[in-house]
Amino acid sequence: MNTIKNGALQGIRILDLTRVLAGPYCTMILSDMGAEIIKIEQPLKGDDTRHLGPFVNGESMYYMTNNRNKYGVTLNLKSIEGKELFKELVKKADVVVENYRPGTMEKLGLGYETLREVNPRIIYGSISGFGHSGRYQQRPGYDIIAQAMSGLMSTTGWPDSGPTRTGTPLGDVLSGLWLTIGVLGALQARLHTGKGQQVDIALVDAAVSAMGNISMIYFGEGRIPQRIGNRYESMYPYDSFCCADGECVIGAGNNKLWNLLCHVMNKSELSDKPEFADTQGRIEHHTEIKKIIEEWTRQFTVAEVVSKCLKGGIPAGPIYDLAQVSRDPHIADDREMFIKQSHPKAGTITVTGSPLKFSDTPVQYRTPAPSLGQYNEVVYSSILGLDKKRIGELARKKII
Repeated sequence: MNTIKNGALQGIRILDLTRVLAGPYCTMILSDMGAEIIKIEQPLKGDDTRHLGPFVNGESMYYMTNNRNKYGVTLNLKSIEGKELFKELVKKADVVVENYRPGTMEKLGLGYETLREVNPRIIYGSISGFGHSGRYQQRPGYDIIAQAMSGLMSTTGWPDSGPTRTGTPLGDVLSGLWLTIGVLGALQARLHTGKGQQVDIALVDAAVSAMGNISMIYFGEGRIPQRIGNRYESMYPYDSFCCADGECVIGAGNNKLWNLLCHVMNKSELSDKPEFADTQGRIEHHTEIKKIIEEWTRQFTVAEVVSKCLKGGIPAGPIYDLAQVSRDPHIADDREMFIKQSHPKAGTITVTGSPLKFSDTPVQYRTPAPSLGQYNEVVYSSILGLDKKRIGELARKKII
C-alpha cells in the first residue's frame, strides 16, 4: 500500500488514533514528510472536528486543515473483533499515536504494555492534558487549561486586559510538535536498540516548556512576570508602534540596531543620551522611548515605516491580519505557506502548508483529508489481506 516515494520518512507506518488538534497536527507533519498514516476513526461518528465549523459544502475546514495525506479508516475498538484487527495492524506498524485520557487505552486492552507484547518494536506516542504520570494525570485537559496553568495566559495581554489566551491554540500546537520530535527520537533510538518505547507528552508540560524566557525572570530575580503588551522584557525597543494607517513592529534589540534606528529617525542625538546607552537603560526608559518612536512612526504609513527601517538595516514588519498574510507574495507564493487541494466534496480548498523545506526530500501534499472510512477496503485488504466479503461483513456489523 505504501506508494510514498522520496519522503524523509518513507517506509514508516503510523496508526493514528488521535482526534481534534494536537495529535492530528503531529501526524500531519509526519505524513508531509512521507510517513504512511492510517487514521483510525470511530464508525459513523469519526473525529470530533468533522462536526466543527467552518464548513465548505458540508465538510469541516477544521478537519480538512489537519488531516491531509492520511488513509482514513473506521474501526470499533470497543468490540472484540475491532481490538483483534487493531492488534493485527500493530504487528505491521512502526508507531501508534493516541490522545485519550490516561487509562482509556488500558481499559480497552490496548495500552502500551499490551501492544509492546504484540510488537516489541512499536513506538507508542501519547498526548494528554497532564501526562501519564503524576497526581493530575486523570484530569481532563484542553488547550485553554494548558495555557492557564502554564503561566502563559498570565503573561499574555495588556496590564489592564486580564489574562488572555493566545489567538491560536498554542498548547495543542506545541504538544503536536513535541510529540513529532519524540516520535522521531524514538525511531532513531530503535535503530540502536531494536526496541520501541512510549513517548508521553502533556499539554501543560508543552506550554510550560515554551515559557523559558519568561520563567527565567521569576527564577532569576524572584519577580513574577506580568502582562506588558507587545514589548519584550529583555530588550527595547522591541514593540509595536502606531503609524498613520495602522501598526507595525520594530525590533532594535541591541546597541548597534538602536543607533541605526536613531539615525533613520533623524534623531542621532538619542544615541548619546546616557540613559539610553545600553539595553538595560532602554528597558527602564521604555515608556519614554516608545513615545519618541511613535512621534516618528505616526508621520508615515506602515509600509513607509517598514521600508525606512529595512533600508536602514533594522528588523521591522507590518502587523497583518489573515487576509494580508494570505496575500503576501513571499509567504504565500515564494514560501508556499498556503496550498490548494481538490477535495471530492468541498471542492478546491486552501489550507496551511508546511514550513519544512528539505533540499532532497521535500514535503509532499498527496491527498486531501479523507472522508469517513474512505480507505477501509484499501487498508484492510492490502495490509491485513481481508477480501471484499469479509470487509462487507465487518461493515454490516459496524466493526468498521
